[in-house]
Amino acid sequence: MLGDTPDGETPSGGIPSDGTAGPDGAGRRALILVENLSVPFDRRVWQECTTLRDAGWDVHVICPRGTKRDTEAEAEIDGVRIHRYPLRAATGGPAGYLREYGSALWHTVRLARKVGPVDVVHACNPPDLLFLPARWLKRRGARFVFDQHDLVPELYLSRFGRGEDLLYRAVCALERMTYRAADVVLATNESYRDVAVRRGGRRPEDVFVVRSAPDIDRFHPVPPEPELKNGKPHLLCYLGVMGPQDGVDYALRALAKLRDELGRTDWHAVFVGAGDTFDAMVELSRRLGLSEQVRFTGRIPDADLVRYLSTADVCLSPDPHNPLNDVSTMNKVLEYMVMGRPIVSFDLKEARVSAGDAAVYAPANDESAFARLVAQLLDDPEKRALMGKIGQERIGGPLSWRNSQASLRAAYTTACRERPAADGRSGPAGRRPRH
Repeated sequence: MLGDTPDGETPSGGIPSDGTAGPDGAGRRALILVENLSVPFDRRVWQECTTLRDAGWDVHVICPRGTKRDTEAEAEIDGVRIHRYPLRAATGGPAGYLREYGSALWHTVRLARKVGPVDVVHACNPPDLLFLPARWLKRRGARFVFDQHDLVPELYLSRFGRGEDLLYRAVCALERMTYRAADVVLATNESYRDVAVRRGGRRPEDVFVVRSAPDIDRFHPVPPEPELKNGKPHLLCYLGVMGPQDGVDYALRALAKLRDELGRTDWHAVFVGAGDTFDAMVELSRRLGLSEQVRFTGRIPDADLVRYLSTADVCLSPDPHNPLNDVSTMNKVLEYMVMGRPIVSFDLKEARVSAGDAAVYAPANDESAFARLVAQLLDDPEKRALMGKIGQERIGGPLSWRNSQASLRAAYTTACRERPAADGRSGPAGRRPRH
């Protein structure tokens, strides 16, 4: 494990973390491509947009429309121009994904033509197909920043369990082509950076760690509301996506063991979020006899989410050990930390990097051990308070967004070095764009 970076440092060639590094974006245009989520719902992408805007960039985003929010085809929000396209999520296996991705690529190119020339095209995966429109824009003078949100080969192995078959080899090939096309790479943590260098063949100086971080304006504790505990002494909380690799089933089985093996019924649990397995998890809860003690809220407004997190005694991060989860940074862990909540997690490499002593760690995928740790924290309010304070200090220090802002601006400095502006004005080396 490469481990976390020391306070005040980044792995991006000695760039300081005080926010002073980065180009003057005045007169330059950045186009950010997203397929996985709408914007500004995608919090990481939105933070990147506003950071670049504050550095003087003219920022455009192409992304899918949301279903309940971000539904407008065109929007300008806080100076960022967003172009959205209709997209139906994949169903029915590989053919469904081919339809989804084919539609997304067509709309992305269509809208990129409308946006016009740009200095930087910034593509966020998954999928590892956005290098195709990015490469087209590179031929027109843009530089390509690859923002690697997920390791798609590991995602494939973890989600589908089909092993290293033909489709796995195909996603590996797409990842290689994306790395090869990029001028610089943004990695969400040191483990992803290591993959970009080791597997992607990228020079270390061209890979920048831009960690995701909670929006502290969105997340801050409020007074707890004991009525949310449903008459119990303690509240447990899960926040996040409910997909096949997210471990909600592990959490539910651990809660059943907390009741059956440890005799603990002094808790109520709330699961906030939605996803592909939401209905299956509600049914699993029913089969385990947890319906009276576990509530599934679906997606809820931010204000309600903050109420639950502020009241929670222990927060759950049950992501099982698999090739993806072990090296990925979980947004829910960071959000628990900014709210000052203690965490129970399985022992994952990057979970330890993020949470440190703000969490306790059960052996990988051991549901009984997970339950025992929950019980121990419920019985130790002083330890819970200390863990919560540690988490908040980490979010305010080495894991703060201001460090990532400096690394993002440094990445753009490297990408734009000796390149012209989109309107044809000469850059530092006096070159003209290629058309």
